[in-house]
Amino acid sequence: MKLEFVGPVSVLENGDVSYPAILDGKALKCSFSYEALQDLDPDSVETNALQLFKNHQLKLLSIAEQKIINGHAIDGAVHLFSHDLILD
Repeated sequence: MKLEFVGPVSVLENGDVSYPAILDGKALKCSFSYEALQDLDPDSVETNALQLFKNHQLKLLSIAEQKIINGHAIDGAVHLFSHDLILD
């Protein structure tokens, strides 16, 4: 399996964040719920979804990669929600 996160990052109409990837040569839509972004940094006063994503981009992409490896990419997309977070 070859996975490459290619971006660019963008905010969707519903407030979630999208970060495109390529999985085995095919486009893969990766989305991160606004709630998951907030849950990663509950003490932050930041409310901008794009900035929240950028603040935690490596962790979020790592979690998305793990979901993809575990077979949770369905119909060319993987979605990350609060329950997917691996909090220390």
